[in-house]
Amino acid sequence: MRNTQTAATAPPPPLNREEMKGASGEGGLTLEELKEKMALFAKERDWDQFHSPRNLLLALVGEVGELSEIFQWKGEVPRGLPDWEEQEKLHLGEELSDVLLYLIRLSDICGIDLGEAALRKIELNAIKYPINLCKGSSRKHNRIKTIPDDAATTSNDNGGV
Repeated sequence: MRNTQTAATAPPPPLNREEMKGASGEGGLTLEELKEKMALFAKERDWDQFHSPRNLLLALVGEVGELSEIFQWKGEVPRGLPDWEEQEKLHLGEELSDVLLYLIRLSDICGIDLGEAALRKIELNAIKYPINLCKGSSRKHNRIKTIPDDAATTSNDNGGV
């Protein structure tokens, strides 16, 4: 069979994974490195014109929907996904990556340092959810202040923020 693909429709060359690795050389990319890679990716394709905050947010929401579909109808899933096939885990990784990359791109376009914002949010949550009032409880922050100290540590709640 003759190859009729043109340069415009030919599959792209594979990514050089060594070039994609972070400064550590182990594949542990920083948020800053991912932000730079996403900015270059968009610039090379002339996509900056489409990457408004609104468009990126809507794309992010769409990807969260696709991520949700993977878990739909599965009930509770144990950590590590021991009963999942490798193909399912690969698909999950792709959808998680889509969410992460759109979030990083959105934060960049909005001028938000996502790492700093995340650290600040953890600090705020530590104030909102003090250990002595919420340990072992999944109660919302507006309900934990009414729980006596001894009841907070013996709650049967599932845990969560």
